[in-house]
Amino acid sequence: MMITMTLRSLVLLAGIAFSLAASGQSGEVLKGEAITESALVEALTPSPAPVLTRSIDRNAASATATKPAKAALLITFETNATVLTADAKRELDIVGRALNTSRLTSFNFVIEGHADPRGSAERNLRLSEGRAEAVKQYLVQNQSVSADRLQAVGKGDREPMNAANPAAPENRRVTFVNMSQ
Repeated sequence: MMITMTLRSLVLLAGIAFSLAASGQSGEVLKGEAITESALVEALTPSPAPVLTRSIDRNAASATATKPAKAALLITFETNATVLTADAKRELDIVGRALNTSRLTSFNFVIEGHADPRGSAERNLRLSEGRAEAVKQYLVQNQSVSADRLQAVGKGDREPMNAANPAAPENRRVTFVNMSQ
């Protein structure tokens, strides 16, 4: 009985770790060459419904079969502004192609803008909102992603990915979250 419980615990932990690593939620931010259409489609596609068996309890099956469908991207902007850089536009072209693939066209997404904690919380919230909106508008205007599928939200500096280094670039990111969860 104890061995069975330990084995179940190990399977559950391994499944959770794999899910987090596969979805880029282990603190990884996709940037530059890592932003590919296939990586985005994989990260933003929800897992299939949990498969329940008699050997695994319902909680373990749900935790191992469901991964968060989200991707954090390092999308760069002009300093202290909402203007997309040329690199950001190239990366968003890839995002747009991924969002328009057959695997993702039936889903809606939240575009979360994040800021680092430099400056006031109010300013950072406005900046993150403007950046998320700039990403949405770029995808709608340049990649023909339906505006109805995208919701821009500013998170300000409340959710740093790297709390140990407030000025770290990964704290200034855009995260796409599949709203089907």
